[in-house]
Amino acid sequence: MGNFIWLISAVVLCLQWAAVHFFVVDLPPWSIAALSGIGVFGAAFLLSWAAEVAQLDIPQALALAFLALIAVLPEYAVDMYFAWSAGKDPQYTAYATANMTGANRLLIGVGWAAVVFTFWLKTRVQSFALEPSRNIEIFYLSLATLYSFSIPIKQQLDWSDAVVLITIFIFYIRAASRASHVEPELEGPPAMIAGWGVAGRRIATVAFFLLSGFTIFIAAEPFAESLLATGREFGVEEFLLVQWLAPLASEAPEFIVAILFALKANPGASLGTLLSSKVNQWTLLIGMLPLVYMFSAGELKPMQMDDRQGEEIFLTAAQSLFGVAVIANLTFSVKQGAVLFGLFAAQLFIPDPRIRYVFSFIYIALAVSHVGLRRDGRRSFVELFARRSADRR
Repeated sequence: MGNFIWLISAVVLCLQWAAVHFFVVDLPPWSIAALSGIGVFGAAFLLSWAAEVAQLDIPQALALAFLALIAVLPEYAVDMYFAWSAGKDPQYTAYATANMTGANRLLIGVGWAAVVFTFWLKTRVQSFALEPSRNIEIFYLSLATLYSFSIPIKQQLDWSDAVVLITIFIFYIRAASRASHVEPELEGPPAMIAGWGVAGRRIATVAFFLLSGFTIFIAAEPFAESLLATGREFGVEEFLLVQWLAPLASEAPEFIVAILFALKANPGASLGTLLSSKVNQWTLLIGMLPLVYMFSAGELKPMQMDDRQGEEIFLTAAQSLFGVAVIANLTFSVKQGAVLFGLFAAQLFIPDPRIRYVFSFIYIALAVSHVGLRRDGRRSFVELFARRSADRR
């Protein structure tokens, strides 16, 4: 009964926005932001559940590529709207950067930390191990992270960035498709849907994909624009609203699912889910931004960034570098989660733009010390790259 209530609730969250979108007018911007954001929240749940069930009916390689795309769809929709608008109005470039950097920093600073804290509260065990297969995500996240430092140096995103990052994503999917495949262990609403029989689960899966996709399609623009209008109305900087509130709607369901895994004493699967999402967002999502921008602008030109946008990407890349350094040995501890969360939270309370470089260099210094001064850290990185090089031969 509980699973059915969860499922119906997610459907209702989607339908309420459809009703508001087509039948209600003259709502204040904050109301539109809240209601459309709730619609995206419900759609993100439906997408994740339908994607889990879909693994029962499609080939492994296709399932991996499909799930990778589905994982970033809610975040993708909002960011692509800003990128498309930037092709017509350059001021929207800042919002595309804000949304992308906020989502990526939330994944590591809040998501990863929440997993290990939840597991510790449940079991009082202060660390856990990841499966060896997670080396795939760590390796390709390392490549994307190292490359991403070139973006703030150039202060632009162009077609070459798209080629490199999307290529990394393609190789990641290819490597993941060759890894050992484990049949999905469905729990909650996906398990209930799977029990409806082959025909029933397929119909439900398609219906949920269509409903969630339609909800995201009709919510992306009003959600994005109403956030900007809300900021202007209440005197809150639009950049900050887009950076932190917009990703919450799309990332929250994934965080909740990850925390539920941790509560069931399966933190490896929990962090693995967030790690895969981080790879997707740091490759495919960023790589698509300049392509959408150029298509909207109707010419082959780069997305130019100002100093602040460059600082935000540099800070996000530095956080990603430290995150990779921390889990390269396939373990994650409460202490490491506390450092990640503490540095993330401190940034919110110290809004001075000059401080971004301070935090960036703290992340980089911690990453270098973790790898360079610790024998297990050096060994983990050497083994990681040596193993992936051997696998490609």
